[in-house]
Amino acid sequence: MKNHFQGILMGAVVVGLSGFAGIASSAEMTYKAGDRSSGYTYATKETQGIQDDDIANPAYVYVDDGEALWSKVDGKAGKSCASCHAVDSAMLSDVGTRYPVYNAKLGKMQSLEQKINQEREEKMGAKPYKWESGSMLSMTIYMRNQSKGKPMNVSIDGPVIPFFEAGKKFYDQKRGQLDMSCANCHVDNAGNRIRANLLTEGQSNGFPTYRLKWQKPGSIHRRFRGCNKQVRAKPYAYGSDEYVNLELYVAWKGRGLSVETPAIRN
Repeated sequence: MKNHFQGILMGAVVVGLSGFAGIASSAEMTYKAGDRSSGYTYATKETQGIQDDDIANPAYVYVDDGEALWSKVDGKAGKSCASCHAVDSAMLSDVGTRYPVYNAKLGKMQSLEQKINQEREEKMGAKPYKWESGSMLSMTIYMRNQSKGKPMNVSIDGPVIPFFEAGKKFYDQKRGQLDMSCANCHVDNAGNRIRANLLTEGQSNGFPTYRLKWQKPGSIHRRFRGCNKQVRAKPYAYGSDEYVNLELYVAWKGRGLSVETPAIRN
């Protein structure tokens, strides 16, 4: 717990104006949309309180770090993200609601992490970030935080359809030595406990999420890998087509729920 309280203290000291400008308050958030509920509704009052307070939320340090990276010149081209994209652009304000997206050039879905690295390599001449690195988490948290309060709204039409169907198939397919699917926990048993853990609907609207168990933020693909390991199935690689398709399906399942990044979960 020492690192957790240090993180809260750092958040109180370091958090900048980027965490506040144009960002929805908890009163403006949608935690229930139709029959869908955010993981926030399953959290304890104490955990909700940490998330609701931008000063106490330890993940807001990553928002500030991401803002700094956004404007940092990196790579052979001598450019930053800000060189091409204005901070107040519609692209940035909606980015947390619509990824993964279909990339026609690649002929498949692309996650936000993959898009960031594509831009770094092709436009900036910079090295790609490692998936769970502090830089990648800071950038994705900062970018998705700009959409905080807006409803999840991924596209599942046109060329996206087969990838959506693949994600749904993965979600419903039993796997591992325990012969369990994502749906077994997050549909059939949402609200029930498995040992000491309260099962939620497994919504992705708060990712990257700061988990108290991890003492740091993590991507949705880290969570997918953890779930696969828990049912004793071999996890896929970060950024694999299987996980990006699954990410698309899970994002659709949370349609209408507010983007909460960076959320706090147990």
